[in-house]
Amino acid sequence: MAFIDEARGWVGKEFDTTEFELVEAEMLAFAEACGETDPRFVDPGHPEFQAVPTYTARFVGRRTLPESFPRPHGRGFDGGKTVTVHGPACAGDTLIGHSKIAEVYQKTGRSGPMTFIVHRMEFENQQGEKVSVVDWRMVRQED
Repeated sequence: MAFIDEARGWVGKEFDTTEFELVEAEMLAFAEACGETDPRFVDPGHPEFQAVPTYTARFVGRRTLPESFPRPHGRGFDGGKTVTVHGPACAGDTLIGHSKIAEVYQKTGRSGPMTFIVHRMEFENQQGEKVSVVDWRMVRQED
């Protein structure tokens, strides 16, 4: 129980800021890999050309967890991502990603107790406009 209490002490505290450049060729490759066909995402000549809505989920900051975050025991796995879009991410933009721990909670599954750590990265463009929020759930399962 000490781990969960210590981990919850990090909720809401920003621990990393990273910049990402949006490159047209990479945006197109991502859209193609997703099977996207909407011209807004696959035609750079389209007046509303932008990255597909899930594009920011591909970015990872310099740190996954804060430097002094407690280290849980057991095995870990990716519990999935949620992307909330607030505005377009366009080629040539510089996105600034701000990372923090959004939530820490426990659940008990068929295989025993699991701890969920939600890493949130909020992205804004160079004008300071919010573009998206990506929540990444890391799951730790005790051995």
